[in-house]
Order: sequence, then C-alpha cells, then structure tokens
Amino acid sequence: MAGFDESTINFTVFEDDIEQIGVATATLPTLSAIMQTISGAGISGNVEVGIAGYYDTMELGLAFRNFTSCNVRLSEPRLHTIQLRAAMQVEDPTDGVVRIQEIKHVFTVLPKTDAGGSVAPASPTNGSGGYGVRYWATYIDGERVREIDPFNSICFINGTDYLADVRAALGK
Repeated sequence: MAGFDESTINFTVFEDDIEQIGVATATLPTLSAIMQTISGAGISGNVEVGIAGYYDTMELGLAFRNFTSCNVRLSEPRLHTIQLRAAMQVEDPTDGVVRIQEIKHVFTVLPKTDAGGSVAPASPTNGSGGYGVRYWATYIDGERVREIDPFNSICFINGTDYLADVRAALGK
C-alpha cells in the first residue's frame, strides 16, 4: 500500500530472535557504494563509477538507556544476530485508512565499540555500542526488500539481485 509514512510507533531490539535486549535507539547503517575513478583516452577528466552491488563497511549503532547484562553479552567478540522490529503508522491518502506496517531489519554483526555510559543518581547510564555489519536484510510487511550479504555476493534490492550475474560468472 502506498501512503504517508506518518511515524514509527515503537520498535524492539532482539538478539538471536529470542530475547529483547533492552530499551534502545538504533542508528541504521549507511550504504556507501564503492566507487572507482576512471580517466584516460576519450574521457574529458575523471568520472566516478560505482561497482555494482559493492558497498563499503557498514556499522549498526545501538544506544541503550541503561547498562544491563545484555549490553555485556553484545560485547562478546563473536557474531551476533540482531533484529530490529518496528511498527510504522501509515495512512492511505485516498481513503484515509491508517494501518500498521511491519518493518524488520535483520543483522549479523561483530562488536566494534562498547561505551559504558555514565553513572549518576536518578539517571540512565546511556551506554552505546557500535557493531560492524556482516549481513543486513530488510523486510516490509514480511516481504524482503533488501539483502546485503558481502560474503555470499548478494545485493538484493527491490526484487533485483544485482550480483546474480557476478556469482554466475564466478561459478557460484
């Protein structure tokens, strides 16, 4: 359904699809295309071209209201599976119907930074973590709309896998 995306009503953070891991805010990764500069005969200057389906390193940021055992677990030097599940309010402008759209982000991450926050009376600790993203998939209302998986050469966006031909050429 097309419509106005009015607001994220709420979201949860899960590890390994089984445990909510605290009250948090999340900063989603930035997709930065890997670019090459080309120049030479027939080109007037330099031109940047993107390498199809290739992105620079990605980082997920999680800021937690308070320090918990879940924060400690997320700093374990191993791969973690994180899910962000959000309920977004969307309004259809033609009939005025408001509905809830389900957004789910699935990440495989490795901890990079762990800021413990601060300790003060009657205050949250506000710790945070930065996590190197190895895999990122996004689902809207249960439909996969994006999957970035550098280790398996997958760059799926809106129904097109931009690396399918690369995998085929490499015999994968």
